Amino acid sequence: MFQSPLSASICKRAIDQKLVEVKIHNIRDYTHNKHHTVDDYPYGGGAGMVLKPEPIFEAVEAIGADISHQQEIDGRTVILLTPQGRPFSQQIALELSRYSHLILICGHYEGVDERVREHLVTDEVSIGDYVLSGGELAAMVLLDAVVRLVPGVLGSAASPIDDSHATGLLEYPQYTRPPVYREWAVPEVLLSGNHAQIAKWHHEQAIARTRERRPELLEKANLNLREK
Repeated sequence: MFQSPLSASICKRAIDQKLVEVKIHNIRDYTHNKHHTVDDYPYGGGAGMVLKPEPIFEAVEAIGADISHQQEIDGRTVILLTPQGRPFSQQIALELSRYSHLILICGHYEGVDERVREHLVTDEVSIGDYVLSGGELAAMVLLDAVVRLVPGVLGSAASPIDDSHATGLLEYPQYTRPPVYREWAVPEVLLSGNHAQIAKWHHEQAIARTRERRPELLEKANLNLREK
């Protein structure tokens, strides 16, 4: 599942340039029976299957053995992708981009044995209030959002600064050539060459767009009196 997104666009370039390294591990490789069993029925009954603790613990411990002692104890590095986790955001992506190593555990079936949560995982993340077939897609979303924030990955260091949610606001409208298309013209201020006026327009448009589409975000935005 991971091969295609890691072989295209920004993630591929980041890997090719050795700015990031992504390793994919199959927890079936850490089982000890001929069927490579990673799940079992839940104690107490209930529908579905639960991921067993042994292969997850052994996989993470084997990965951790390749990481230096300092990196191994360096804060939140073991993340479980689960609908019960804290809602993922641009701020969390920025937080995670500062770590040298992240270990992502993809939840599956009805979830994981609770002992994984209690004694192995240091963080739990959800990409939204809905349920997927597994945590693989969620891990790809987190991976993409974090990788683009690693210094050197994007062509310009300023590229992520004005992204939607980076400052608590949605991004302002964007235009490119031609200046007039089907009688729809690009706003004159963007063609003026006046960088101060353009920056002012960008910021005002970001506030206006956020108010129109996501007004709840303005409650947390850091706005001065004039902006309010």
